[in-house]
Amino acid sequence: MANSKRTSIADLARQLNISPSTVSRALADHEGISEATKDRVRKLAQELHYRPNQLAAALRKGHSKTLGVIVPHIRGYFFPAVMNGIEKIASRAGFNVMMCQSNEELRREQQNVDTLLAAQVEGILVSLSATTHDEVQHFEQVRQQGTPLVFFDRMADLPGSSAVILDDFQGAYRAVTHLIEQGCTRIAHLAGPQHLNTSRNRYLGYAEALRAHGLPLKEEWVYDLPALTHDAGRLAIEHLLAMDNSIDAFFAAYAIPTVGALELLQERGVRVPQDLAVACFSNEPFTNMTQPRLTVVDQRAEQMGETAVQLLLQLLKRGPSYSPPPLVLKPELIVRASSLHKA
Repeated sequence: MANSKRTSIADLARQLNISPSTVSRALADHEGISEATKDRVRKLAQELHYRPNQLAAALRKGHSKTLGVIVPHIRGYFFPAVMNGIEKIASRAGFNVMMCQSNEELRREQQNVDTLLAAQVEGILVSLSATTHDEVQHFEQVRQQGTPLVFFDRMADLPGSSAVILDDFQGAYRAVTHLIEQGCTRIAHLAGPQHLNTSRNRYLGYAEALRAHGLPLKEEWVYDLPALTHDAGRLAIEHLLAMDNSIDAFFAAYAIPTVGALELLQERGVRVPQDLAVACFSNEPFTNMTQPRLTVVDQRAEQMGETAVQLLLQLLKRGPSYSPPPLVLKPELIVRASSLHKA
């Protein structure tokens, strides 16, 4: 049976009866080591499948060349697409990426931070968990240790934070304005957790669009989603229809609950878009496969990941005194069949 233990410099030194420092210098082609010794070391290293520990070597030089990333989850499209953007730019800059998931749990997020700091990552990119409210001491700890920190999409309420976010307010405003332009006047909202900047700004954009067009904002038309899930969307639309079946549209802060709501509407015989128009965040691939296809606000996911890494690299280069304001990306409204019904 093959030995699963990784061969070390000490193993090579022991078998060759020379010092580990001699082995290390031989592998580095040091001029002070004879060619005969170098040949012996290289031959044994090849036979035993020796691989240098790149992380340990980097740490000895004071750089791990690794960036840490914390995401709430990797379901759906958005966060995997952000990760794709992160890894693309990080790789070009010579960095590896270590990813952790918080699973939308504060405690898990805190553990993720501890894990990344213990791994001596050179910087951390994070999107807040849905259960992280005012508990931000773990992010203060990151900054106190001098590790650059950049939030993306969801950001903590920390003064001087570096972040890359979407203009969620403008995205929501444009989506609701579009529904109004279609003739909708009684528009409900499926709202996310209001302590998250994304959810709060989407609610504010919804409210401002109604106000700007002289339409009522009724508290009973705003449903606070208990979770960002398919079943939560079903419960939301069931509640709204039971309370007031006169609503003629809804705008949802998240895509997955929207699909659950769409499913329930179809079961109840409510036609979309003829009876009730629908628009939501964000441009998940499945939103282009529903019946009807969903009108969405695109979140620029890959661009967000790329921009977040570029900002982190600037922080590494310029040092702790560099504290730029949050970078805000512009959303795009993609109009599809779910909202085109009364024009």
